[in-house]
Amino acid sequence: MHARRFPTRRTGLALALLFALHGAAVAASADETAPAVAPAAADKAKTRTLDQVSVVAQGATRQVQHISSQDIQAAAPGTSGLKVLDELPGVQFQSADPWGSYEWSTQITLHGFDQSRLGFTLDGIPLGNMSYGVTNGLQVTRAITSENLSQVELAQGAGALGTASNTNLGGTVRFYSADPDARAGVRISQVLGSDSTRRTFVRADSGRHGGFSMYVSFAHADTDKWKGYGDQKSNQANLKALYQWGDGNQVSLFADSSKRKEYDYMDLSLASQKALGWHWDYLQPDWNTAAQMARAYQGSGQYGGVANGYPASLARLPADYDLLDASYYAGGGIRRDDLAGLSGVFNLGGATLNLGSYYHGDRGEGQWATPYVPSSATVPIAMRTTDYGLDRYGGTGSLQFSVGNHDIEVGGWAEEANTNQERNYFPLGGPYTALYNFYNDQTPFLRGFLQRYKTTTRMAYAQDTLHLLDDRLTLDFGAKALGIRVKADSLVPTSAFAQGSMKASKGFLPQAGIDYRLDERQEVYASYSKNIAAYGFTPFATSQAAFDAARHQLKPEQSQTYQLGYRVRGETFEASVDGYVTRFANRLLVVSPCSAVQTCASVLSNVGSVKSKGVDLVLIWRPLRGLRWLNSLSYTDTKYQDDYSNNGVVATAGKYVVGIPRTMFASNASYTLGHWTANLEGKYTGRRYITYTNDSSVPAYWLFNAGLTYDAGAVSVFQDLSIGLNVTNLTGKHYFASTGTNGYVASDPDGYNQTLMAGAPRQYFVNLNAKF
Repeated sequence: MHARRFPTRRTGLALALLFALHGAAVAASADETAPAVAPAAADKAKTRTLDQVSVVAQGATRQVQHISSQDIQAAAPGTSGLKVLDELPGVQFQSADPWGSYEWSTQITLHGFDQSRLGFTLDGIPLGNMSYGVTNGLQVTRAITSENLSQVELAQGAGALGTASNTNLGGTVRFYSADPDARAGVRISQVLGSDSTRRTFVRADSGRHGGFSMYVSFAHADTDKWKGYGDQKSNQANLKALYQWGDGNQVSLFADSSKRKEYDYMDLSLASQKALGWHWDYLQPDWNTAAQMARAYQGSGQYGGVANGYPASLARLPADYDLLDASYYAGGGIRRDDLAGLSGVFNLGGATLNLGSYYHGDRGEGQWATPYVPSSATVPIAMRTTDYGLDRYGGTGSLQFSVGNHDIEVGGWAEEANTNQERNYFPLGGPYTALYNFYNDQTPFLRGFLQRYKTTTRMAYAQDTLHLLDDRLTLDFGAKALGIRVKADSLVPTSAFAQGSMKASKGFLPQAGIDYRLDERQEVYASYSKNIAAYGFTPFATSQAAFDAARHQLKPEQSQTYQLGYRVRGETFEASVDGYVTRFANRLLVVSPCSAVQTCASVLSNVGSVKSKGVDLVLIWRPLRGLRWLNSLSYTDTKYQDDYSNNGVVATAGKYVVGIPRTMFASNASYTLGHWTANLEGKYTGRRYITYTNDSSVPAYWLFNAGLTYDAGAVSVFQDLSIGLNVTNLTGKHYFASTGTNGYVASDPDGYNQTLMAGAPRQYFVNLNAKF
């Protein structure tokens, strides 16, 4: 074996916190290699609880909405907390699987901003932008088991001023973990369903003892892909311990260990789906066809057609289609994460001090069986891996106090992150049907690149909230200073990546808002926010000469958002209407001269600005006892404001932003009668463009899900016993879910760009839940 090149920084605290969790995860999946890292994490705010969706965040000076644990539990067990947000206005969530956990396909957009420009936290711990490529964080599904979520908070604009994020241009999503139960007990959930789905969740609570309480949970999930070969497995352990004393004092510890193995779904194009069908996928376990395609290319140096040796099964594709890329032998992803942190809330007698610290470690591998590089003279396919290593640690803090009718908060955030990304090629001896970590078990015969990044983030902020007119008028204003420095080192010679450093900083990023209560039920609000985003690793994905020429010309991406809204709450309803305008400046775009599956130097350019304007409406109606009906409507007009150059002018000015539907409508009805609860939800997603010049798009679609639960309550030794049925994609709709999975292109009128994911077909899941 070759020496591990990932940073291996450890702390005794992190090892102690996570040793038990690692043991549980490894014991449950003996076929997997042990995680290489132990980490730590933070908890900044007290856990909040709500009974249901809330759209009326009374007194808030910006648009804020909440999803509770009740809404998360109504979905199929294991469903991502992100997917549940899809019913809120302005939110688009996409994934190729029914739970929203398959990470290559997972996407969320908000008011015209994609996931890379949003911010995410868990109990104050920054999750980065949750990208597939392991740059600055991790997906929430790997950070916490969904059953342990108590609330999800969505804030449009830049979100709360003190949010620990350096990418939140368009809004924030804050997840909160559930506190331990006051009463000792054990809960078990077992799910069986379509495609041999098996999921088991077990949680044990200690109960409260003199202010101390804790729980430990474990979840194992295993499901076959809904098309093609392979399965997707995960093991995850959570621990939360809480000690409370006096008047509002508490110390909280949260720890998480997650291991995932996912066989990939094949990216489709409009043309390949039309010719080969919705179920077209990777060729595995058909090695002979994959090898035939690779030999045909390597023998002729051409993508060619059937006449050049490509399989007759691909003859349905257009004559000029690159058949070699129509499908590959296999692809997959492996992730191992550990997260832990310690936080405290302390009543200082007139002031509240919040402190948090965290550590996160990740080891991951993205796999692709490439026909572009042979393993040997006799084996035409090699395993290409992108190997990831991330160690990050940091802390948050704030002090809150009141002076007269002023509520003042000052705080800060600091983080250090060390990231490795490398491209390796490993020999294959022939067909394989097991997903394992090549980096741990073999020595690469070729390395495409090995980049090491060190990212330093510093943020400080101050905010004053002023209450006037007997609390009918609330004004808040504040600002933050943000600085992010990224230093890159190329540890092996490469023409595809550069080394050097980039810094994005701004000493004054203001945020202000006003909320005026018209009466006990109605209020109006308005807000303004300005923010910048870190450069990330994107500027280094180019040649050294291009980086040196561009680094001093680039400016960090920047957004300014204006909101105006109205909220009302009645006896049987609550509603909100919100209008917004956002100016997104200094948009950075990477232009690559080669295909998405090859490695070559890209060019990073500032391509102008984007302007978004839109309206969100949401209504929750409870006309009778047990019935809740949520409806949300959003209209978004998001357009590029400038053309850009790429070997000629690309006419994007006035064109709609890729991947963003102009219109969305969601409706969710839930009715409880006695022991029974039924829910039906539907969502309309409008047409989405998949090229910058808007000459190619995916059609609009409706999607429906349904659920039925019988809660028997206390039965014998059980405190609670229930059984549920969930049906996803109720009507069996064929549709494109994720777009841009392999990047967007300027123009593709024939629909050849393989950058789309098909949505999962109708699936059924039965879950049995017991608590004792």
